[in-house]
Amino acid sequence: MKLLITDDDALIRESLKLSLSREEDITVCALAKDGAEAVDLCKTHTPDVVLMDIRMPGTDGIAATRLIKERFPATKIMMLTTFDDRPIIQQALAAGADGYLLKTDKIANISHKLRLLLEDISILGSDVLKKLTPQENPLLTRLTPRERDIARLVSLGKTNKEIAAELFLSEGTVRNNVVIVMEKLEVSNRTQLSTIYLQS
Repeated sequence: MKLLITDDDALIRESLKLSLSREEDITVCALAKDGAEAVDLCKTHTPDVVLMDIRMPGTDGIAATRLIKERFPATKIMMLTTFDDRPIIQQALAAGADGYLLKTDKIANISHKLRLLLEDISILGSDVLKKLTPQENPLLTRLTPRERDIARLVSLGKTNKEIAAELFLSEGTVRNNVVIVMEKLEVSNRTQLSTIYLQS
């Protein structure tokens, strides 16, 4: 995968580049010091994934995420930040972020989650999930108990295969149910599904 790293701290940028470049399937194609540069570099390098800090001078990570998703919708964006408060997490997800991890995560965990992101699996770190404890949402009343189970497992970043094993279903059944859940919740992808479930 081609990875663009965005952080206003040069030491963090270089440290992430050094660590993640050791992964055989990850190529760090560029480094950006702020959101505006990240948007420009997306045009030049067409990265598969952008690792995005949030608080940066000028164009911050949330604004940059929104711009990148508008102009390069196929590019995945993983927020990597120190901020774990619920409003910021929700703003990032609403802007189009596909995942949200904290900088306290280990590099091995980050690289694994980047790979999952390319498989269209939304990624939320365990500490982030604690900030988004689901409550009753009127939209969720449209779902059957089984569909709610599937929505919950999707929000935890589980693959169709993992959901099938946990619920003792075939992978095809899970795939069909995920489509039905997305239709009922009027969303177009697993990340939006997760956002609705977790923000309720």
